[in-house]
Amino acid sequence: MKRDISLLRMSLANLGMWLLALVWISPLLFAGWAAFHSPQNAASFDFSAPWTLQNFREVLSVAPFERYFLNTFLIVTMILCVQFVICTLAAYAFVCFPFRGSKVLFLLVLLQLMIMPEALLVENYRTVAALGVLDSLFAIGLPYFASAFGIFLFRQTFLSVPMELVEAARLEGASVMQVLMRVFVPLAKPIYIAFGLVTVSYHWNNFLWPLVVTQSVETRPITVGLQVFATVEQGVDWSMVSAATLLSVAPLLMAFLLFQRQFVQSFMRAGIR
Repeated sequence: MKRDISLLRMSLANLGMWLLALVWISPLLFAGWAAFHSPQNAASFDFSAPWTLQNFREVLSVAPFERYFLNTFLIVTMILCVQFVICTLAAYAFVCFPFRGSKVLFLLVLLQLMIMPEALLVENYRTVAALGVLDSLFAIGLPYFASAFGIFLFRQTFLSVPMELVEAARLEGASVMQVLMRVFVPLAKPIYIAFGLVTVSYHWNNFLWPLVVTQSVETRPITVGLQVFATVEQGVDWSMVSAATLLSVAPLLMAFLLFQRQFVQSFMRAGIR
């Protein structure tokens, strides 16, 4: 009897997970259907309707997606590299070089986690305008260079590193930076991968701040470029919107499908630590 109840619970749990997965992936499935069908058949779900690539041709002819992809790649790469450097050095300083007031300073860093980026939109815009870097890739990435989440995550990881390894490295004559690069960073590799995945996903899809700070095609990322296909005044062509959306998320989807095993393992190791 107990075995039957446990099997029933397991079956219900599996059914619930499949239903949640279906609900989660349903917008992507609709976008995939609409992107390959004409506007007349986008919402009909008529399986006899002809498939077409015309929507993708029109999207590529209307907007400079090559430039949008390049801008997005440069922005994400710039932010990720700078965050790795700043967050690593800050976490290393908090762990190995405590000073008077360092705990208060770390609490101020954690306070940033409780502030929504939208609340700082006006001040960030004023700062970027004062620096004279409006409408540039640097302006898009500047507010995100120092990540409170990254500093917190790396600090907690560095705290788990045995100090015996640090002392052994120092006895070997390693400098401060050599200890960081040869002891702390290699042991935190899964955390770097997990943090990198979160950062790339977030900034690839970031919309509001790039929309505010950019005015030209030369600096717009892919998310801002998508608004060309969603202007209410001209009417929304959901087939073209879906085609443009698939083009924008295609790199992330391909990366996940190719490296999903590494993705899952990195998050599991990050959770264990």
